[in-house]
Amino acid sequence: MDIEAIKVIGTALIATFGILGPAIAIGWIGSKGMDAMGRNPDAAGKIAPNMVLAIAFAEALGILALVVAFVIMFV
Repeated sequence: MDIEAIKVIGTALIATFGILGPAIAIGWIGSKGMDAMGRNPDAAGKIAPNMVLAIAFAEALGILALVVAFVIMFV
C-alpha cells in the first residue's frame, strides 16, 4: 500500500468515527431536551437555550474531527 491509500483510508475512518459520536450525542441531547420540555412545559424557556448550546458544543467536536481528517488528507 502506498502512502496516499493509507491517507485516504485514515481520513475515511477519522471522518466516520469522529462524526458518529457527536451525531449520537446530538440525538440524545435533543431527545432528552424534548422529553424534559414535554414533562414541564413551563420550564421550556430555560431548557431550550441550554439544549441548543449543548448541541452546538457536540457539533463542534464533529467539525473538529472533519478538520483533523482534512489535515491528514492534504498534508
